[in-house]
Amino acid sequence: MPKDRAPTRIQKKNRAAILEAALNVFSAHGFRGATVDQIAAEAGLSKPNLLYYFPSKEAIHTALLSGLLETWLAPLHDLDAGGDPMEEILSYIRRKLQMSRELPRESRLFANELVQGAPRIHDALSKDLKALVDEKTTILTGWMDQGKIARLHPYHLIFSIWALTQHYADFDVQVRAILGDEDPFKGAEPFVDTLYRKLLAP
Repeated sequence: MPKDRAPTRIQKKNRAAILEAALNVFSAHGFRGATVDQIAAEAGLSKPNLLYYFPSKEAIHTALLSGLLETWLAPLHDLDAGGDPMEEILSYIRRKLQMSRELPRESRLFANELVQGAPRIHDALSKDLKALVDEKTTILTGWMDQGKIARLHPYHLIFSIWALTQHYADFDVQVRAILGDEDPFKGAEPFVDTLYRKLLAP
């Protein structure tokens, strides 16, 4: 889309429709399995119209991932060194679980990108994400040194939170096949809360 003037209301609406459609297509089929034709059909636009806004499938995918990474990292950014350690960590876990409930397509899009080797966001992972995790593991280690939470490997603590909370989005079909009509999040939150309270207790 030309960048020499501010987008019109219709242009904003079409761009949003394309990204929403692409989120559905990419989260269902992955980057390799998705096509521009599928995205255009899902968005209710012609292929030439879509290509006016985004020149390629790659450009659409990159735009989605850029916005997603910012959203995905917000709860970790909010982990406050001045707060109560147990409540700060549990709040982070609850927010990650809430994201799995409310943003399952986004979670699967991110997971698909990682499974493929993160070709479009590897730099962001190795720089921005690493810097943020290093910062927060320093906070966790400080709380451990003060005896406020149990001594655990701080990086693997964060990895375990990611794995456990995002499982409910990334493996939704498997979870629901086992639980049937039961809402998986109804039992997940108290279970995860109890698990980490016991794990983190000094």
